[in-house]
Amino acid sequence: MKTINSIDEINQLTKNDFIDIFGNVFEKTYWIADKAFNLKPYKNFNELLSTFIEIYEKSSQEDFLKIFNSHPELVTEKKLTDESKEEQNIASLNQCSDQEFTEFKQLNMNYTQKFNFPFIVAVKGKKKKEILESFRQRFTNDIDTEFSEAKKQVKKIATSRLNEIII
Repeated sequence: MKTINSIDEINQLTKNDFIDIFGNVFEKTYWIADKAFNLKPYKNFNELLSTFIEIYEKSSQEDFLKIFNSHPELVTEKKLTDESKEEQNIASLNQCSDQEFTEFKQLNMNYTQKFNFPFIVAVKGKKKKEILESFRQRFTNDIDTEFSEAKKQVKKIATSRLNEIII
């Protein structure tokens, strides 16, 4: 992940470079970066961060579902973005026992069947056991509660990714 330490550097990026750097802040959701690019120039990093979050929060229900479905299944997904791969590896999700792998696989399938989007959790700072427990607990939620929780988790992931890019 490329890092940037100057708002001037961000403001001078071409559209392609901007989307290349910020396009995966919201997992595989390049249209948010495209909209943010069109709102340049930015006075500071906080304005940039706020703009990304505001674009996300103003999304339609249909767009939220598209954003949610851009996220990978935990543990079992083979094609991960670099960001997701790093986040899952730090949480040791790449080191599951056979039993843990089977449980994640079953939970992923049941969760997606129930909610029509994958389980989303900001794994940064969490360990495998904590993530698995959260997965089990959140599966019992109703659709409205879980939709709201998924929105919060996506926002946490995006904020973390933005903060890693902007140093």
